[in-house]
Amino acid sequence: MSSFILHDHENDGIDRRGFLHCMAWAGTGLLVSLTGGVGRSQTLGHGQHPAQADLRFVQISDSHIGFNKEANKDVTATLQEAVARINALPEPPAFLLHTGDITHLSKPEEFDTAQQILKGCKTGEIFYVPGEHDVLTGNSQAYLERYGRNTKGDGWYSFDQKGVHFIGLVNVLNLKAGGLGSLGRDQLEWLADDLKGLSSSTPVVVFAHVPLWTVYEEWGWGTEDGIEALAYLKRFGSVTVLNGHIHQTMQKVEGNITFHTAASTAFPQPKPGSGPSPGPMKVPAGQLRSLLGLTGVKYVRGNRQLAILDESLEPEGASQAVNIDNFSFSPAALTVRAGTEVTWTNRDDIPHNVVSTDKSFASPVLDTDEKFTHRFTEPAEHAYYCSIHPKMTGKLIVLQ
Repeated sequence: MSSFILHDHENDGIDRRGFLHCMAWAGTGLLVSLTGGVGRSQTLGHGQHPAQADLRFVQISDSHIGFNKEANKDVTATLQEAVARINALPEPPAFLLHTGDITHLSKPEEFDTAQQILKGCKTGEIFYVPGEHDVLTGNSQAYLERYGRNTKGDGWYSFDQKGVHFIGLVNVLNLKAGGLGSLGRDQLEWLADDLKGLSSSTPVVVFAHVPLWTVYEEWGWGTEDGIEALAYLKRFGSVTVLNGHIHQTMQKVEGNITFHTAASTAFPQPKPGSGPSPGPMKVPAGQLRSLLGLTGVKYVRGNRQLAILDESLEPEGASQAVNIDNFSFSPAALTVRAGTEVTWTNRDDIPHNVVSTDKSFASPVLDTDEKFTHRFTEPAEHAYYCSIHPKMTGKLIVLQ
């Protein structure tokens, strides 16, 4: 058992168009492999994980235990569903990372409920970092009393597993009105010192609640001094940064660093710029679980490869949706079970279509808000594109 366990079961910006090009809502298994910081991706089936991994772990985020509004009146149930998904994996993960907003109002009873649910997770350890909803009392003391063993300062720490160096950062204290997350001088100095003794070939995983790069400044989705932290990481060949906070999956690769945000287990939030402000977003009940989920990560010793797999809480065999938005298919890669209906919806103001390269399906021309639905009955892999704008491509894998 690691001595760093926190709880053992008991800079650049991006505009809205750019964001929508590189993000994907949860609901598909997307495997992103990184070797020396260079990413490649492929789709994976529901519950599938690559074999021969030396280390597997799972990330969940934004449980918001205590929330009971229209966006999800039973966040306890959806967190329990996430734990059940983890426990159903073919091989138990070594540990679980929770990237904050465990609770909604920092109440002791909310922490107690989360603890009882997560105690049932079949992982060896659970590591935490706080979200702003976990420190609403104005300081991190209540959080640290529960989860702060072996941490420094306001809860930051590092540990090693199977040759990978993990760093948990805290960027949700001392938030200013309308401002971004902040690490602070003490934590940055600790981070620089923590990294000094590491070889540049060491794979590094950093996890924090708020994204370390600026996703959308108007909504405070970023960390004001994150660029300094990222500068310390540039000498490493493989760096993965895992965050929560924005309640939707998003990935960006920049040089040797891959940024990945996880879906919430509680409720989705709007895409940046698509509403007046961030906050719980109500969706039809049948769509909620497709926008909630968890993230699995694996590491293969020797080739320094990390792989990230997002999985939604949607039941197998349910219908799936692909949006055509800003000249891209979102998600661009989708894995479904045989018998699943997939619906493409054109959200652009110009026409598009959907055509498979194997000629197994083709849509008519779709004007704005028009839909095309196809049921996939046989296992196969389908590449498809828009024949009107051929640079738009997607992939769909159908499993038995």
